[in-house]
Amino acid sequence: MQDTQEASKNETDYQPQAVEAAAQRYWNAQRAYEVKEDPAKPKFFCLSMLPYPSGALHMGHVRNYTIGDVISRYQRMNGKNVLQPMGWDAFGLPAENAAIKNKTAPAKWTYANIEHMRGQLQSLGYAIDWSREFATCRPEYYRWEQLMFTRLLKKGLAYRKNSVVNWDPIDQTVLANEQVVDGRGWRSGAVVEKREIPQWFLRITDYAQELLDGLDTLPGWPDAVKTMQRNWIGRSEGLEIHFAVEGEREPLTVFTTRPDTLMGVTFVSIAGEHPLALKAAANNPQLAAFLEELKHGGVSEAELETQEKRGMATGLYAIHPVSGEQVPVWVANFVLMGYGTGAVMAVPGHDARDFEFAHKYGLPIRQVIACGSEAYDPAAWQEWYGDKTRADMRVVNSGALDGKNYREAFDYLAAKLEAEGKGLRRVNWRLRDWGVSRQRYWGCPIPVIYCPKCDAVPVPEDQLPVVLPEDVAFSGVQSPIKADPEWRKCRCPQCGGPAERETDTFDTFMESSWYYARYTSPGANAQVDERANYWLPVDQYIGGIEHAILHLLYFRFYHKLMRDAGLVQSDEPATNLLCQGMVIAETFYRENADGSKDWINPADVEIQRDDKARVVGALLRSDGQPVKIGGIEKMSKSKNNGVDPQAMVGKYGADTVRLFSMFAAPPEQSLEWNEAGVEGMARFLRRFWREVTTHASQPDHPVVNPAQLNGEQKALRRQLHETIQKVTVDFGRRHSFNTAIAALMELLNAVNKFADMSEQGRAVRHEALETMVLLLNPVVPHVSHQLWQVLGHAEAVLEDQPWPAVDEAALVRDSLTLAVQVNGKLRGTIEVPAHAGKEEAEALALAQPQVAAFLKELSVRKVIVVPGKIVNIVAG
Repeated sequence: MQDTQEASKNETDYQPQAVEAAAQRYWNAQRAYEVKEDPAKPKFFCLSMLPYPSGALHMGHVRNYTIGDVISRYQRMNGKNVLQPMGWDAFGLPAENAAIKNKTAPAKWTYANIEHMRGQLQSLGYAIDWSREFATCRPEYYRWEQLMFTRLLKKGLAYRKNSVVNWDPIDQTVLANEQVVDGRGWRSGAVVEKREIPQWFLRITDYAQELLDGLDTLPGWPDAVKTMQRNWIGRSEGLEIHFAVEGEREPLTVFTTRPDTLMGVTFVSIAGEHPLALKAAANNPQLAAFLEELKHGGVSEAELETQEKRGMATGLYAIHPVSGEQVPVWVANFVLMGYGTGAVMAVPGHDARDFEFAHKYGLPIRQVIACGSEAYDPAAWQEWYGDKTRADMRVVNSGALDGKNYREAFDYLAAKLEAEGKGLRRVNWRLRDWGVSRQRYWGCPIPVIYCPKCDAVPVPEDQLPVVLPEDVAFSGVQSPIKADPEWRKCRCPQCGGPAERETDTFDTFMESSWYYARYTSPGANAQVDERANYWLPVDQYIGGIEHAILHLLYFRFYHKLMRDAGLVQSDEPATNLLCQGMVIAETFYRENADGSKDWINPADVEIQRDDKARVVGALLRSDGQPVKIGGIEKMSKSKNNGVDPQAMVGKYGADTVRLFSMFAAPPEQSLEWNEAGVEGMARFLRRFWREVTTHASQPDHPVVNPAQLNGEQKALRRQLHETIQKVTVDFGRRHSFNTAIAALMELLNAVNKFADMSEQGRAVRHEALETMVLLLNPVVPHVSHQLWQVLGHAEAVLEDQPWPAVDEAALVRDSLTLAVQVNGKLRGTIEVPAHAGKEEAEALALAQPQVAAFLKELSVRKVIVVPGKIVNIVAG
C-alpha cells in the first residue's frame, strides 16, 4: 500500500521512477510471472534469443526483449498460459579474451556480468519467469549436452576425423568458414592458416533432407530465413564421375550437376589439400610453395566467387571418361577440400569461374551448349552460356549427346557411366557436418577419454558431468586445461589403464541449440522431462536475421536429435519466428593526422540546425569545436554510437524507452535511435497520465448506456471500439506495434478534445480511458498498473484482466460521409444516413452547394453511386 501511495502522491505529476519501482515490487511480491503447466489453458511459449553476458545491455537487447514482452503480456491477457523465460549464453571466446586482458578468470567475469545485466533487464519490467533462469556455463546445464554427445557417439552420429580447418594463430582456435573475412579471423584480424587437425563432428548431413523438407512446414517463419537455409543446405542432383589419372591406382572423383557439359571439360581443378596435389608437390618446389601460400589464404565460401582466381598445373593428367582425352590437373584456390570431393571438372565454355580461370592461364575453351540462334564468343562471357533451363538449349560438339536437352543428356550419361563403372547418380548437399571442436578453454568439455589401447572412449554416463575448472590462471591464450596434466590425467573406463581427457571444448552453438527446451523442465534430472511436451514447440521465437543459418539451422537439427532420442514429440522447435531489425544511430567523428578517426558518442554532440530545422553541423559539447557527421549505422562500440539503455531509463523511465522502441519502426525494420523521439514518447505518457488522473478526480463514473448516447458521444465510442479492433489485430496477428500505438495516440487526442461533462459523456470518457490502460499495458505496464488503480480498481496483475472486446454495435454508424466527384474530380462531401439508398444519395449529392454551383452550366448525363464510398457525377 505504501508503494501505491508513493507512486500516486501527486497524481497529476507522472513520476516514472516511483511508478516503476512500485509496480515491480508488487509483481515480485506476487511472483506474477512464474508459471506452471495448466492443461485447462492454451499455452504460449514466447522466447527471445538469450543474451551473451557481455557486461551491459545495448539497445538491440532492449528492442528484442520489449517485442517479446509485448507479445507475452498481450497473449496472457487473451487467456493464454504464457511462458517467457531468460537465461545466459555464457561460454565463448569473448569472455575468455576479456578475462585474459583483465587478468581474471572467465567465470568470475561472466558471473559478475550476469548479475549486472539481470538487474538491467529487471529494471525494464519484463514479465519474465526468473525461476527458470540458468547460465549455460554451469555444470548442471552442460552435463546434459555431454550426455547427449556420448549417446550420439555410440549411435555413430558423432565422430572424429582429421580435417583441414581455418586456424586463427592469435586466438589459437578453429574458425568456421563464415568466421573468416577477407582471409582474416573475424575477431582477431589475424591472417588465417589452413591446418589439418583432428576434430569432432555431428552428422547433420544425415538430417539434410528432413531439414530441407521441414522448411515447408514453417509458414510462420520469414521467407528470407527459409531461403537462406535452403541455399545453405543446398540439395543438388547430379552425377559422380570418375576420371582415371595417369600413373595412379585410384581415380579422381568429381561431382557435377551439369553432366550435359561433360564433353566440354578441358581441365580438372583440385584443392590445395587434395592428396594428388600433395603428391605432385613432393617433387615440385614451386607447386609446394604455392600450396603453402594457399594454407595462409583462408576465405569463406561466400568470398570464393569474388576473390582473384589463382592456380598452378600439377603436371598430372586425368583421362576423360568418354573421349579418353588427356586433361591437365590444376590446383585452384577456389576449390575447397571440405566441399564435395575436393575436385571439380572444369568446363570453361559454360561456367563463369572456369571461363575466367581458363582465360588467365591460356587453357582451352569449348562450346558444348547452344541456345537457339545465340552466337557463342569464347572471348566474352554471356549469361546464356551456363543456362540449362532454356527450352531451346541443346548439346552440341559432343558426339552421341548432340541435339539432346539437359534432361536427356543427363539420363544418357548416367546410364552409360553407371554401366561402365565410371560414375553414378548422386544427390549431393552443400551442407557439411557440424564441426563442434574448439581449442580454447571457456567452453563445455568434450566428454571423451583417449586410451593408448582403446582409442577414443566416451566418458561413462555416471561420471558426467566432466566439469570445467573455473579457478584458473592463463599463460597467453593457451587453454589452462591443455596445460594442466593433473586435469588431463584419468583412467580408461574400458580397460582401466592410464588415459587422458579430451581438452577441446564444444562450439558454443551447442549450448544455444537446445537451451529453449531446458526452460520447459527446470530442475529435471534429465535433459528435459514430460513438461517439455506441454510447452514445445516455441510459439514465438524472436531474434536477429544474422542468426538465420548457423544458430537457427543447428537449433532445428538439435531438436530433431532430441525427438529421435525420445525427449520431445514435435518435429520443429519453433512455430513462428520474428526477426527484428537493428538499432541504428548517427555517427560523429574527427579525423586524425594519420587519416584515422576518433569516433564521438552522440550524447557528447550538439546538433546545429538552421531556421527550417535542417541539420547544418555538429559541435563537441566539451570544447565547442566542430565534429564531422558520419552515416547512420548499427549501434556499435567501434563507432561509439551506442546509447546506454540504463541512462535512458534513468532519465525518462523504462516505459518511455519501451514505448519508443515499439513506436519508432515496425519490428522487422531498422530502428533509428532519436532522443527527440524518446522525448515525444515521454510527453505522450505525461498527457495520458494527466488525462486519467484529472478524469479520476471527478466524483462519479457512470456506466455507458448506448441507447442514451448522442451523436458526439457515439462518435467517440465508435473510435474507441475501432481502436480496440485495430490494436487487437496489430498486436496479435500483424505484430505491427507502431501502428497500434499511433491509433492509441489518435484516440487520446479525441478524448482530450471531448468536452462533454454530462453523465453519459463522463461514462464514455471513462470507458475510453479504462480501455486505453488495458490496451497500452503490454507496452507500458508500469504506467498501466498505476493508472488502473487511479481509475478505482484494486491493485492487480493486469495480465489477468481480459483483453478488451469490441462492441460490434458501437461500430455501426448512423450516417456516412461520401465523397462527391464530378467527372472524376472531388467537388465536395455529403453526409447520408447509413442505410440510404441510391436515389437519396444521388439527390443529396446533386444538392450539395459546391457541386450544384459547378453543375450550373453543365447537364448531368449519369450518376454512379458506390455504396458507402463515393458518388461520381458524369456531366457535360
